[in-house]
Amino acid sequence: MKKAELKNFGTPDEVREFPKGRVELIKVGGATVGRAILEPGWRWATSVQPIAKTKSCEAPHFQYHVSGVLRVRMEDGTEFDCKPGDVSLLPSGHDAWVVGDQPAIVIDFQGMIDYAKAR
Repeated sequence: MKKAELKNFGTPDEVREFPKGRVELIKVGGATVGRAILEPGWRWATSVQPIAKTKSCEAPHFQYHVSGVLRVRMEDGTEFDCKPGDVSLLPSGHDAWVVGDQPAIVIDFQGMIDYAKAR
């Protein structure tokens, strides 16, 4: 790294919108970091799967959960809730949806480069 960098999600480099949600991307230090804002009623299988055209989410995620509750179901049937303050590592092969009436906001340090990008 040759110089300091400062970015803000208030002015993202790219925004990808999909039903009941969006991903804001910033590029900093050679990496892409994403902020997902997922509204109540959002589910990967209905909001992003039609864009991704895969059976389940194939993007691996390393995430910090800012607000709301995101329920994750792995292809092997393992299911858990991610809540504010949690850090999750999700390999490829999962579905997820917002639980409750608050948006789920997640900062993702891995897996957003091609997320919700038409193939």
